[in-house]
Amino acid sequence: HFILESAIVSVVGDDFPQEYLDLLTDRNIDISGLEVVKGGKTFFWSGLYHNDLNSRDTLATELNVLADFQPKVPQNFKTADVVMLGNLHPLVQSSVLDQMDVKPKLVVLDTMNFWMDCALPELLEVIKRIDVITINDEEARQLSGEYSLVKAAAKIHAMGPEFVVIKKGEHGALLFHNHQIFFAPALPLEEVFDPTGAGDTFAGGFAGYITQSENISFENMKNAIIYGSNLASFCVERFGTERMVHLDKDEVIARLQQFKSLTQFDIEI
Repeated sequence: HFILESAIVSVVGDDFPQEYLDLLTDRNIDISGLEVVKGGKTFFWSGLYHNDLNSRDTLATELNVLADFQPKVPQNFKTADVVMLGNLHPLVQSSVLDQMDVKPKLVVLDTMNFWMDCALPELLEVIKRIDVITINDEEARQLSGEYSLVKAAAKIHAMGPEFVVIKKGEHGALLFHNHQIFFAPALPLEEVFDPTGAGDTFAGGFAGYITQSENISFENMKNAIIYGSNLASFCVERFGTERMVHLDKDEVIARLQQFKSLTQFDIEI
């Protein structure tokens, strides 16, 4: 629903359904940077969520074509204003930045504890080169060695990123910038069907809002956090991308009003 040029650099096998590619191109997303490996199998993950839908057990992870992925950024992408580095090996993330012709105005990085366990030195190197990192509370504690999220954010900030976003699932998200802190609530929902992809949806909404508004201030980051949380609240209502595919602008605006009413109050001090 953003009015901007967007593109994806990734890899899939030739088992990847054409209908999913059509979903992207129908929304004017450039997929010329999407490599389709002939005879290859697409990345596969399955998991079992616990009753609280916050914790989960991984049942299977098959990297397949992702195991040997060498990203190739098309020439027309190499001057992008905003780069969103998805949750992949830190060397893949670094490779994308190496291929940019000019330094992006904003680089957002998503990562997870898996890379902290098996590729920490490489992760720390790419973190030095980014502006925003998005991780969950457990990952922030692991990366920083601090239990307090305030202390954790300060340590991560010292590693390189100007902004630190810590996601807390159903409890919202925190934005840290120097000594400034902003808390964004999550919208209470009657039913959560599938939380898979909520973090990616959050990051995409966050980066998309920043790109469209062309404002990288802390105040606008607050709006971007709310927008990302708003979209993530739709994602969890159906399986996979089912809810997002049929989402319209009026629904997004109506739910933004709900978010606003969650924390809007008048109090005399």
